[in-house]
Amino acid sequence: MKAKLPKGMGGGPSNMQGMLKQAQKMQEDMAALREDLDNREYEVKAGGGVVTVRINGQLKVLSIEIDPEIVDPDDTETLADILTAGINEAITKVNTTNEEEMGKITGSFNLGMPGLF
Repeated sequence: MKAKLPKGMGGGPSNMQGMLKQAQKMQEDMAALREDLDNREYEVKAGGGVVTVRINGQLKVLSIEIDPEIVDPDDTETLADILTAGINEAITKVNTTNEEEMGKITGSFNLGMPGLF
């Protein structure tokens, strides 16, 4: 019994060459995007704006600004909680942006093939 492939699937060498060129182009686009994403900088405010965290696309914290009014020597736990929340939010923002941007390139290409990209 022969299985019928959808139009454009399988077949001759020219189809395979086209798929290889498309995959190579996608790989080049992804490499360029990865470099762009790694170089981006993000800024997140936490605690109602009393803490500002700047982070880059490589998840390296660039700076943390703290409003002096929030600094209470008797309550460092609150400051630590706000810093933790700000850093975690910044990391989430970077990861979400990276996934969305990469998804624009890969589209549905990797559906059903976990770990492909």
